[in-house]
Amino acid sequence: MKLWSKENSSTSALVEQFTVGRDKEFDLLLAKYDVQGSIAHVTMLGEVGLMTKEESEQAVAGLKEIAATIDHSQFTIDEGIEDVHSQVEYLLTQKIGDVGKKIHSGRSRNDQVAVDIKLYLRAEINHIKDEVKNLFDLLITTSNQYKNTLLPGYTHLQIAMPSSVGLWLGAYAESLVDDLELLAAAYQVANKNPLGSGAGYGSSFPLNRKRTTELLQFGTLNWNSVYAQMSRGKTEKVTSIGMSAVAATLSKLAMDCCLYMNQNFGFISFPDELTTGSSIMPHKKNPDVFELIRAKCNRIQSIPNELTLLINNLPSGYHRDMQLTKEILFPAIEELKACLLLMQLMLNNMKVKENILADEKYKYLFSVDAVNDLVIKGIPFRDAYKKVGKDIEQAVFTPPLLGEVGRGLHEGSIGNLCNDEVKAEMEKVMRKFGA
Repeated sequence: MKLWSKENSSTSALVEQFTVGRDKEFDLLLAKYDVQGSIAHVTMLGEVGLMTKEESEQAVAGLKEIAATIDHSQFTIDEGIEDVHSQVEYLLTQKIGDVGKKIHSGRSRNDQVAVDIKLYLRAEINHIKDEVKNLFDLLITTSNQYKNTLLPGYTHLQIAMPSSVGLWLGAYAESLVDDLELLAAAYQVANKNPLGSGAGYGSSFPLNRKRTTELLQFGTLNWNSVYAQMSRGKTEKVTSIGMSAVAATLSKLAMDCCLYMNQNFGFISFPDELTTGSSIMPHKKNPDVFELIRAKCNRIQSIPNELTLLINNLPSGYHRDMQLTKEILFPAIEELKACLLLMQLMLNNMKVKENILADEKYKYLFSVDAVNDLVIKGIPFRDAYKKVGKDIEQAVFTPPLLGEVGRGLHEGSIGNLCNDEVKAEMEKVMRKFGA
């Protein structure tokens, strides 16, 4: 059954298979939101007189029954029915008769799928936000726990200056704050109602778009009916940019963990059940979880570019190209949520080595401390730098004792992580999202 079918016409089976593609698979994710949009729409139709009050109430009741089947994972799209919109209308008509055929008045599949995707993305952005916040809280807690555990800091992958586990993990916590700024912007774009824009040019029916906006708890409307359709693809791309920022942070953290659990570093370790072995090397404890997080998150970072290539240079109005945004973005959402959960699992079970910097190979980490100590004693910085450099060249440099290493107290240094301030920044960003 197709909403657009006409008598005495049919579509080639090959064309139909090609044009439908994987739509039914992803439409199941939208079913809950399609019913929500339909409930809001028929409620409004009843209020503006395009359905009687009794018809509207009957349709809402039937739609709520369909919603219950979706909640209990009993909803499917029947063979021969094109999409989720057709399936919902078909089921409703089976329940309440010809009244069910009235629910498409004032709508096009274009604005139906647009509102479904906006509702879906709004909910998924909130789910991702919640998992990011959970990871953020874990990073802050672990950062505070290990704030006094010193760790080598690197530049160019060369030993540079003393760092700490607290400073390292706190950096990723703050990175997530900025990532959520982008995700919050995506939320605001998704939180605008396109319903009532029809095929992109509005309707001659006396629709009340403000009412459906209120019923669906959108922040506002996509006011211009043409732009409501142009927001397809753009909303998905903006969401993917926010997701990409989160993915970049996860990928970098995963790479750090791969390095730090390597035997040549040996800073952190994980239980055997969270690592994998080798088919021929019995000593191996491979960081497969981190490697897959890194790979999956790198792939997620390609999604904005893929969506750009899909929607770029399209003129205004709807185009079937937009159908493919679902198969690009929807699986990536599930991948990102899984990566966030697995990163939390790994960090919750991470063991940190003590006294890492006691190893002789890290003694040059303290060259800057030695320079600074001379500067404090009144020696000009350039002279102090030359003296310490000469001591290193002549192999007579003696690093300070670990207990005497100066801990910077300025904001964001080893001795002053400012984790409470970072938490306050996160709370500000969290308030930019809806419930």
